[in-house]
Amino acid sequence: MTGTATVDEDSLRDLALGFDPEQLPAAFFADPYPTYRALREHAPVHRCPDGTLFLTRYADLDAIYRDRGHFSSEKTSVFGPKFGPGSPLFQHHTTSLVFSDPPYHTRVRRQIVGALSPSSIRAMAGGLATLIDRLLAELERKGQFDLIEDFAAAIPVEVIGNLLGVPHSERGPLRGWSLAILGALDPSLSAEQLARGQQAVSEFLEFTRLLVRDRRAHLKGPDDLLSRLIRDETGGEPLSEHELLHNCIFLLNAGHETTTNLIGNGLNLLLMHPEERERLAANPALIASAVEECLRFESSNQFGNRMVSAPVVIGDISLNPGTYLTLCIGAANRDPAEFRDPERFDVGREPNRHLAFAAGGHACAGMAVARLEGQMAIARILERFPNMRLTGAGVRAQRARFRGFLTLPAAAC
Repeated sequence: MTGTATVDEDSLRDLALGFDPEQLPAAFFADPYPTYRALREHAPVHRCPDGTLFLTRYADLDAIYRDRGHFSSEKTSVFGPKFGPGSPLFQHHTTSLVFSDPPYHTRVRRQIVGALSPSSIRAMAGGLATLIDRLLAELERKGQFDLIEDFAAAIPVEVIGNLLGVPHSERGPLRGWSLAILGALDPSLSAEQLARGQQAVSEFLEFTRLLVRDRRAHLKGPDDLLSRLIRDETGGEPLSEHELLHNCIFLLNAGHETTTNLIGNGLNLLLMHPEERERLAANPALIASAVEECLRFESSNQFGNRMVSAPVVIGDISLNPGTYLTLCIGAANRDPAEFRDPERFDVGREPNRHLAFAAGGHACAGMAVARLEGQMAIARILERFPNMRLTGAGVRAQRARFRGFLTLPAAAC
């Protein structure tokens, strides 16, 4: 027994010390969590071959997310070599809210959060229920369906499309553009992926430019996010045209990809854990904690990043300014130092201080919208189809940063 344990620990240590996020095997995309465990236990602040650091402990990530004095979200020095200075992807990702610091981050976030007030989110519930029920009726008609294409992906694109007032007839390209732009953030990027991402930004910019021009001529009421951003109801410095266009793209991307993954991952987890699904069915009030557990157990966004901006110590390692960090949310959310029995999927887990939405000043501005979509979508489909089952293995997107399915075949009964 001792010999076996030693071999296992040696294997884990080798896995951790040899980890390179730019050279990931196919098995990693299917199940990254054994690798995350190895890193947490044997190299929690792991130096990658390119000199960047990969962090996996919950306490380290939580502290970094909340510390604006020593860590920066700004990525100009990283995205220049990755995308090409001045390229469409570079311009987009260096302008969007998520990769910025105060005061710019504060100014943009204030406008977005102001439009996503609790009352405006509550007002979404009726239209969201109508949308979900329409999708469910179509699923019932089909009998067999894809939980991603026919359900999970169709919800957030409509919600964020409604928030920004994108005409229904023009929403077709949004998902493809989003996947290409966000896919370019993965650690390893092929020439084809890079070209696809650059083209997607250019096409999305032209689309958004026309949308903004039309809205300037026909401003709408307070529930229309784009009109609010144009009017700048915060009383601060208004967004430039460049900032406005790129943050509209950011909103359409952020509101789409991660919520699609939340719904798809959540349904897969519940269908793969029938005892937890039955527990939720017997007590529908658990839907809120169930969604939080889906976010913890299979985080839609697996990686975050920070640049060290002032000398700091993490654990017993001194970090110098300019050090680039990858914060592994997927690993931190299964850290036994924070979560009891972390490898168990528990729809009633309390407490559950997961980092799926990050933390601190950069916590996801749209988290309340994502939670509402996840709770309503998962609750209503399980209620409508109590005997729903998977009819085959889902196909995971071969992406490290964003964890979700491309397809997830299922049947109503």
